[in-house]
Amino acid sequence: MTSPSTEQVSPQTLRKVIIAAGIGNFVEWFDFAVYGFLATTIAQQFFPSGDASVALLKTFAVFAVAFAFRPLGGIFFGMLGDRIGRKRTLAMTILLMAGATTLIGLLPTYAAIGVAAPILLSLIRCAQGFSAGGEYAGACAYLMEHAPSDKRAWYGSFVPVSTFSAFAAAAVVAYALEASLSAEAMGSWGWRLPFLIAAPLGLVGLYLRWKLDETPAFQAVKEEHTVAHSPLKETLRNHGAAICCLGAFVSLTALSFYMFTTYFATYLQVAGGLSRAMALLVSLIALIFAAAICPLAGLYSDRVGRRVTVMTACVLLMVVVYPSFLMASSGSFAASIVGVMLLAVGAVLCGVVTAALLSETFPTRTRYTASAITYNLAYTIFGGTAPLMATWLISTTGSNLSPAFYLIAVALLALAGGLALPETSRISLHDVGSEEKDAAPLLSRTRV
Repeated sequence: MTSPSTEQVSPQTLRKVIIAAGIGNFVEWFDFAVYGFLATTIAQQFFPSGDASVALLKTFAVFAVAFAFRPLGGIFFGMLGDRIGRKRTLAMTILLMAGATTLIGLLPTYAAIGVAAPILLSLIRCAQGFSAGGEYAGACAYLMEHAPSDKRAWYGSFVPVSTFSAFAAAAVVAYALEASLSAEAMGSWGWRLPFLIAAPLGLVGLYLRWKLDETPAFQAVKEEHTVAHSPLKETLRNHGAAICCLGAFVSLTALSFYMFTTYFATYLQVAGGLSRAMALLVSLIALIFAAAICPLAGLYSDRVGRRVTVMTACVLLMVVVYPSFLMASSGSFAASIVGVMLLAVGAVLCGVVTAALLSETFPTRTRYTASAITYNLAYTIFGGTAPLMATWLISTTGSNLSPAFYLIAVALLALAGGLALPETSRISLHDVGSEEKDAAPLLSRTRV
């Protein structure tokens, strides 16, 4: 027996689902974006050092440490989401994320409490990473389980829209602070303001999520009494191959995303010689562009299928990444914008098709757990370390273009993993109680 078709979900409900899924994702990525954009200021406040490069490396190291807790959060909230439902679990993730982000805005600096400051910063970042582990995959599952089967990538594209919008908003806030405050004011209190914004946003998101119903797919699982009693064990036993293949592709999504959104603001300053304000302005323009083209990428993926989209994204990134870094290091404002936009197109394609694949690759009863594990492992290994790896590669090789070759290598891995997955663009997400020994039999079912 299958659940009620998502075709019966009203447009009004779908709009509410998009907003509820997007706002929590917005809060999550707004924090991560602000941390990246204000990396040089945070380095001065929490890691004072005679060597600015060492302080920056320590700041990005804390950025990477938070990602180590994302797989743990993914497992915890994934199992919870497959046991008690998507709605209640997503309410928990946004509450924890918003609370932790607000605490960073209230945290004393190194000058006030010494070494305790970076330790507390690291602990709070770990709490953020833990909550973020259950956010993105859960938001994708919640939205996909409401969307019609022939438009899943288009509807799912609004999750990446909220991500890029969060980074754009963070860039606006950071740029406004840089432009309006003195260096002294920015260092003493200005950097705290973006983190404190998370509190009211989190409360709004919690209210919106709590007002919505559970997804049709999960409701069907409950009605059939086929809720997974041990979703982690079932995931590891039945879907290991799919996790590896999809994880290989998501690695490129993670790396291209963080290269484009978080690291490039620093790269434009270090390699291109732009001022911090100008670098943030370039990032802002590119982020608005990325958010705008997400629905177009969703339409493209729904039309040509997931495998063609995967191939397009990988090949495009391999072709444009070198000229993108070259133009971004030129010191020219106009060339920098073009360079970042080139990278943005590939990153958007990766992000949009990933949002769809996370839900289409796994059955309803273990979808939250399996997709959260896949997504967070890839983002921990390749996303959280992206700024650190890029900084280290440039420092070691002496070449500002070395991060481009790193991305090309990961793109080759992603292409192999992505093309190993079957086509899933029109399969039903509502087959419940599946006991496949791997994802492949599920993915090859007759499309609806």
